[in-house]
Amino acid sequence: MNKIFHTPPERSSLGKWLNYIESLSHVLIDLNLDRVRKIAINLGLMHPAEYVILVGGTNGKGTTCCLLETILLNNNNTVGLYTSPHLLSYNERIRVCGKELPDSIHIEALSVIESVRHHIALTYFEFITLSALYIFKRAKLDVVILEVGLGGRLDATNIVNPDISVITNFAIDHTDFLGINRDMIAQEKSGIFRFNKPAVIGESCFPVIARKMAQYCGAMLFARGRDWNFRVYGNKWIWWECSNEYKLLYDLPLPIIPIENAATALSVLYWLPFLVDKTAISYGLQVATLPGRFQIVTRRPIAILDVGHNPHAANYLTKRLPVLLKRRTGKVRMVIGMLKNKDIQGTIYCLSHLVDVWYCSDLNVPFSASSVELSDCLLHCNVQIFSNILDAWNQAVLDASFDDCILVFGSFHAVSPIMRNIMK
Repeated sequence: MNKIFHTPPERSSLGKWLNYIESLSHVLIDLNLDRVRKIAINLGLMHPAEYVILVGGTNGKGTTCCLLETILLNNNNTVGLYTSPHLLSYNERIRVCGKELPDSIHIEALSVIESVRHHIALTYFEFITLSALYIFKRAKLDVVILEVGLGGRLDATNIVNPDISVITNFAIDHTDFLGINRDMIAQEKSGIFRFNKPAVIGESCFPVIARKMAQYCGAMLFARGRDWNFRVYGNKWIWWECSNEYKLLYDLPLPIIPIENAATALSVLYWLPFLVDKTAISYGLQVATLPGRFQIVTRRPIAILDVGHNPHAANYLTKRLPVLLKRRTGKVRMVIGMLKNKDIQGTIYCLSHLVDVWYCSDLNVPFSASSVELSDCLLHCNVQIFSNILDAWNQAVLDASFDDCILVFGSFHAVSPIMRNIMK
């Protein structure tokens, strides 16, 4: 992994490389995967590890991947993890054995992809996905976990041959790409299923089209409520396989991440060809967490960062936040910034009964919804508008008492600068 590749001087740093490949994305290209697959085959990247897990879904992909990584590392497996997008640094996207990699490794991988692609056009995400697969292949890992970027069928991660495909849930988001209803979205997401391979679904009321897609391609459906399930009792919970009462895990500690995602991760472990120790599972449940996902960053006032940006994610907050705040009498102050292509009205509607004061902000990135557009969905509410998300955050902090809650919610572009500011 320490081999040095000489890159063109004008793209010698990782930052310059990323700027370069981002500039390539402005070229209009065919979105089928043949281009990406051709490069992957050329480099032998179609199966980048002994075992490959491909995780899709509308919400909860990242936390499911994070828990799988934590458990498997504590089971003494070597693991590669590819997630997106990043909050603070590109290096967050690719981890090997739980660690981010130095810039030199990323530059090496990007330079290899550049050297073999010739005149094949690639989007930014396709380019970096290939580089991740190259890094994992070189590392000779036991397991690689890949988080789908968008949808499934046409996502760059779908060029691999996964041993297990996972869909956490089917909620409405990215309707301009995936379709306007759950059936259309499920059809796109189910495109990651493979013949004679497990297809784990983490939602009990999933669209029928997902089952039909599994039947059509010959995948082995393993769905919550039908093939596996879980139940919470007190401060413990149990997971079981429905067809075999002896295949169960009991007295599990409650996870930090949403329990639905934790149960989905355990359903993936069920299909692995090697034993996963229950001690590793229990440890993972107690420590696995992901930055920006209901992340508590201060206690007085309590401040939470959450990159949820659709009604499904907002609805989850409406269940979890009151439990956290049940002994508090202060106000809930929401700092929010979203992109135009999201269901802004539906998302805000889910949260409106919980929030006392809204701090709506522009994001100053392409396709950002303006603070005015956000406030237009909040008639008769206590609203302040800002042109900069840090100004919104600073005002919320200034206004808050020790007993209040400040919730930063919405796009990664809203959470990232505030997280960076807090970490200074």
